Amino acid sequence: MDPSPLLPAPSRLVHERGIPAFGMYQGMVAALSWQPLKASWLPRLTRKLHHKRWQYAAFAHEAYFIGVAVVDLGWCSTAFAYLFDRKTGQIAASFSADGLPGLSTRIEDRAFGHASFRSRSGNLVFSRDNERIELEVRTPQLRLAAHIVLDADTPTLCAIAPANYLAHSTHKTGGLMVSGYADTGSGRYSLDGAVASLDSSNGLLARDTAWCWASAHSRELGFNLQAGYMGDAENAIWLHGRLLRVGKVSFDYSSSDPMAPWTIQSEDGLLDLRFTPEGMRRENKNLLIAASRYVQPIGSFSGVLTDPASGARHIVDRLSGVTEDHASRW
Repeated sequence: MDPSPLLPAPSRLVHERGIPAFGMYQGMVAALSWQPLKASWLPRLTRKLHHKRWQYAAFAHEAYFIGVAVVDLGWCSTAFAYLFDRKTGQIAASFSADGLPGLSTRIEDRAFGHASFRSRSGNLVFSRDNERIELEVRTPQLRLAAHIVLDADTPTLCAIAPANYLAHSTHKTGGLMVSGYADTGSGRYSLDGAVASLDSSNGLLARDTAWCWASAHSRELGFNLQAGYMGDAENAIWLHGRLLRVGKVSFDYSSSDPMAPWTIQSEDGLLDLRFTPEGMRRENKNLLIAASRYVQPIGSFSGVLTDPASGARHIVDRLSGVTEDHASRW
């Protein structure tokens, strides 16, 4: 494993000759456009159907875990928001709805940019103002007002990879300060003291796409790990303000019992984690033209992260986060 720093993110996703800027970088691509991508006539003709975009935010706290997402699948869209109460071990509030892209859903082609889902059943809105993100959720089950600060001292991961079709990009960051509140039928939760993480993804993916994923962040350390359509292209750890690459990872878990402990390890030996689920959110959807099977256990990670530059071992002790087993036909 090369411990050298990641290169700065390129100015665009596609080079002048129509070749994607594949690689793992630190920073953000200013505008997320695949228009200059060189491709044969069929991928050009079906590009809108293969174009997938989503904006996701998570808030981890010793008392709860919150997940919010707006997703544009090209020919349909979806959104969800939930709050898991770690004290009761139950989902205290949950919202999920489907809609039409361009009507119910809008996602800006910018990392951590504006994104919204609006329907009769509820509204989810991400608004970007320089280095501040406002997130509002208004549903009968959950109301949330969050103010997230994009800290300049916390590096952003930018990964651009072939994925399983033409090309995909993702921006991820974590360990962010947040303020605000969340209301459920059982009471109000303050966001003070929570840690926010963000995922902004934009790419051209295959009809069938599957992955396993793990993410957790504190102010000092965190990680984003994936096995599936992106290979090892987005595997990274955050250690005390530094962003470091991690190699291929394996997820050892029971698909028939995802509430059993998970083991996640990297082939390069930099990462050895055990995940203990506390609760779970799951959905199975079949919309005829699109379908998904989705399991996201919520819990805590313990284990070791090793700094590839110094060899120093950093203990992970009950770090709140999620794992995911996801398969989509979209």
